[in-house]
Amino acid sequence: MSSALRAEPDEQESAEPWPRGVSREAVLSIGQVVDAVKGKFPAITVSKIRFLEDQGLVTPARSGSGYRKYSQADIERIRFILTQQRDSYAPLRVIGDQLRALDAGHDVDVTPTARVVTSEGQVVLPANRPSISTRELADLSGTDVETLERYAALGLITPDLAGYFPARTVHVVTLLVGLETDGVDARILRSVRTAAERSADLIDQAVSSQRSRQRAGDLERAATRSMELGEVVADLHREMLRVSLARLNGTSHQPSR
Repeated sequence: MSSALRAEPDEQESAEPWPRGVSREAVLSIGQVVDAVKGKFPAITVSKIRFLEDQGLVTPARSGSGYRKYSQADIERIRFILTQQRDSYAPLRVIGDQLRALDAGHDVDVTPTARVVTSEGQVVLPANRPSISTRELADLSGTDVETLERYAALGLITPDLAGYFPARTVHVVTLLVGLETDGVDARILRSVRTAAERSADLIDQAVSSQRSRQRAGDLERAATRSMELGEVVADLHREMLRVSLARLNGTSHQPSR
């Protein structure tokens, strides 16, 4: 039995939480924490750190005026959480258990999971997961994290509160990189994202009555119907774009030969 387990109850309660030997002077603002962590985790945001607090994984101090104040120890805990999410795909519930074990003086076995697998030249996701981390997105799209951070700042791609992206974002990033290579300024592509969101709202309204019944079968049919309508709207957009380009190029009235 370890010394931590043999310790008396009052010794356990007074033990310093993990990480030990790191300053717990709460002098850093939440913005300073983001800056400190952003180098290795560019998708980190103020909202993400607040989300970790809501989940009970980070507990900042509060100033007299109510502002959050963090210490170097808080930053180390945040880095641990983000590393576990990125490298081991651990859910927050599991990470919380790991932190409590570390606080109690126990060792935690960390088993990284391979991020990317190459099959016949095709890079695929392990277990076909629906969402991926920033590092995975960079690996799978063949780009760098700095480019992803720039696209996120432009509103072209958006991570969730946990810093993960829908798996389909891989193809989105690949297309964005290709357009930039062809000389298209990424800043003007925000209108494409806006148009896609408007189309999604239109489709959502069309199937909302079926979804509102809240029956499992109806929800599944509504989801399928949404995807079907999405394909039709995408086809419509493509054909309208072709018509518009033909008009701009002055080819719409030329007789065929």
